[in-house]
Amino acid sequence: MMSTTSLRQGALALSLCLGATTVFAQETPVEGGRLDLVVQPEPPSLMIGITTNGPSLLVAGSIYEGLLKYDSNLEPMPSLAESWEVSDDAMTYTFHLRKGVKFSDGEPFSAKDVMFTFTKFLTETNPKWREVMRHVETLESPDDNTVVFKLKAPYGPFIRSFSYTVSPIIPAHLYEGTDFAKNPNNDKPVGTGPFELKEWKKGAYIDLVKNPDYWAEGKPHLDEVVYHVVPDAASRATAFETRTVSVLPGGSVENFDIPRLAKEEGVCVTEKGWEYNSPLSFLWLNNRTAPMDNVKFRQAVMYALNRPLMQKVVWNGYGKVATGPITSTIPFYDKVDPQYDYDPKKAKELLKEIGYDGKPLRLLPLPYGETWQRWAEVVKQNLAAVGIPVEIESTDVAGWNQKTAQWDYDIAFTYLYQNGDPALGVARNYISSQIVKGNPFANVEGYSNPEIDQMFDEAAVAATDAERQALYTKIQTQLQEDVPVAWLQELSFPALYDCKVHDLISTANGIGNSLGEAWIEK
Repeated sequence: MMSTTSLRQGALALSLCLGATTVFAQETPVEGGRLDLVVQPEPPSLMIGITTNGPSLLVAGSIYEGLLKYDSNLEPMPSLAESWEVSDDAMTYTFHLRKGVKFSDGEPFSAKDVMFTFTKFLTETNPKWREVMRHVETLESPDDNTVVFKLKAPYGPFIRSFSYTVSPIIPAHLYEGTDFAKNPNNDKPVGTGPFELKEWKKGAYIDLVKNPDYWAEGKPHLDEVVYHVVPDAASRATAFETRTVSVLPGGSVENFDIPRLAKEEGVCVTEKGWEYNSPLSFLWLNNRTAPMDNVKFRQAVMYALNRPLMQKVVWNGYGKVATGPITSTIPFYDKVDPQYDYDPKKAKELLKEIGYDGKPLRLLPLPYGETWQRWAEVVKQNLAAVGIPVEIESTDVAGWNQKTAQWDYDIAFTYLYQNGDPALGVARNYISSQIVKGNPFANVEGYSNPEIDQMFDEAAVAATDAERQALYTKIQTQLQEDVPVAWLQELSFPALYDCKVHDLISTANGIGNSLGEAWIEK
């Protein structure tokens, strides 16, 4: 297995306590208490089998669970599966489920729920899981506590596909035989996690309380977790300064506020918890319509973007300028040519070559705060400077989901999680089978290249890492030529928190997968 590096080396320590006062850790967790966090923006839904926006995953990761968790090196750890075996030929995976686990409504969890989730629910709702199941020959349940996958061929990333972000376990007794998208339990989620939903007051807060039947003895330590919805960026910073909230998860405060807040007494900062997701931001370029259907126009967009300036000014130096479709923090990354340095002259030459007529284009920002709005303004200025007029169309999260899912845009901001392996988090944005109208987390740009489809298929099941690397290098080279999207930045989202909060992040999926361990020092 590979090891991962910090999302931004050297800029911040992975976990720093800052300020004049030294905070001494207590060895024994304190039981009870309430943890107040910010969630920004408000999630459109907590049914993460259907909606996988970052804010949804942040909150609902305490409600739903996967079969496995992952450490910072992406090594698997037990969760709903307490143990597992892999056959010598890497074709059979046997998972032994925990006994005595209950959903938060009191109903027992069993292999029936796993079978339903993997063969019916997620194959319909989740493009990430649908891609995984393409490599499965059979899935069987010999008893209530065992599930056995038999693969069509060895599939290297398979063991990393059981995070709650990719395959959350859904209660079969509430969803079997229903319209998944319209099921009323989408508004009152039921999972096996350490917390359950008490109340969601739209526009104000989401209140989770301790699941009294949680399977992990002595967990969670906290009695309650409250996610505050605070639309105004300045107010979010103030809420942390006054300790109305004790945690600002990554991305919940504007980048320009982080250095100031981090200097306050008793404040800790960490970039940990993004190792699995390794988020990569880019601009979807709608390949279906002119002029985005012309590769030279898409290349011109890349040359027009001053990405180093964006990283320095808009993101305050956090993160790293992207060099292509795979982040440098997951396996099989390679920096290949062509690279697209900031070159407005080259952009203008390409636009002149294709006879671009100056048609105005619609730019859809991500509705995740002022940082993203500023980023959209910089992109607009960069494109206007080479003769591409852009109109910014702002919307809320639900509107962004709707427009991108229905392909109603010209250029749109997004970022997608890499999910620990290109086969899990990268392929879905470029292969033809993932051009699925109605889903904003797949091949939304509409790029289709049979060669790329075949290479992604071969890379996923190649026998050795060396063979996989060779194929992924070819994939990255071809995509760099085709520019189906305009890659922007490998994102880093530092979290700020009161140093009295302990064990806030204990997995590679960060706060969303760790609050069962968290506790507050008295």
